[in-house]
Amino acid sequence: MRAASILFRAKFLERLARSGLAEHVPEAVRNKNWVVHCQAVGDGRQTLRYLAPYVYRVALSNRRLVKCEPGPDGLGRVTFTYRQSGSRRWRAMTVTAEEFIRRFLQHVLPRGFQKVRHFGFAHPRAGIDHEWLAMLVTVTLQAVYGLLVTAPPRPTPHRPTCPHCGAELTFAGFLPPHDGRIVLSDTS
Repeated sequence: MRAASILFRAKFLERLARSGLAEHVPEAVRNKNWVVHCQAVGDGRQTLRYLAPYVYRVALSNRRLVKCEPGPDGLGRVTFTYRQSGSRRWRAMTVTAEEFIRRFLQHVLPRGFQKVRHFGFAHPRAGIDHEWLAMLVTVTLQAVYGLLVTAPPRPTPHRPTCPHCGAELTFAGFLPPHDGRIVLSDTS
């Protein structure tokens, strides 16, 4: 823990110095021992369960907005529904428009981050051995996962059909273009 405390303090103060805010930190704070609390939180399944809804959707869909109206103090009020952690019941909450925007922006990714990457180790040209990757996942999580990477199915070609009977037409060959001359062959 002591090593983590020293490392965290150094990195934090370095970032402050880079942003030009280091002179606002008192000297007593710089030299004080910082307390860094870290503990294992499991294998990440709870985190995945929390983050999964945000992968393709935004934090708050339009259907959860109940009403937006001006408040008695001249500030806007927004009412939306939410579900308390561990509960299945939906409840309504009314907050100022400013507070609503603040909460909503906490779920917006910083500039340069990408929500979902449609490439990576599952990309056909990634060059990663998928059996090796499955083995790594199995060893790391002590669980067996099947990784199936397939190409999208190719559309079946549409074959032309006979307009009269509906049967599939068979290609026999090409005829040379007709130039309008009639050629009579001698059959004698």
